[in-house]
Amino acid sequence: MTVTKMFGESAWKVWRFLEEKKKCPERKLKKKIKLKEEEFYGAIGWLARENKIRKVGEFLELGETNLVWDIGSRAGKVWRTLNIWGELTEDELAELLDMDKKEVLSALGWLAREDKVEFVNGKWMLK
Repeated sequence: MTVTKMFGESAWKVWRFLEEKKKCPERKLKKKIKLKEEEFYGAIGWLARENKIRKVGEFLELGETNLVWDIGSRAGKVWRTLNIWGELTEDELAELLDMDKKEVLSALGWLAREDKVEFVNGKWMLK
């Protein structure tokens, strides 16, 4: 499965849940929709890039995003790092950029929505 398909389908699951429930704490949402960590945070980045999700306190809800600064700026850092290094794992990106793994994953979700990254043999690279 391509990363675009994986994150896109995961984003649809998050969106569908929030459309019904209106808002949900992040950790509860992650548990309810039963996605792996990379799928969940990739989906959040994807939806942020689409301007469809926002964070208010501990809650995630649908609406105009307020995550551009957080996720969008991290996506730029991830893109620049991959442009220099070529290919890296999530853990290597997290270490090089001094980010949490979930921050890296949401940035990768943003970049996947822009169709700028791919995942091959356990490593991320630019298309």
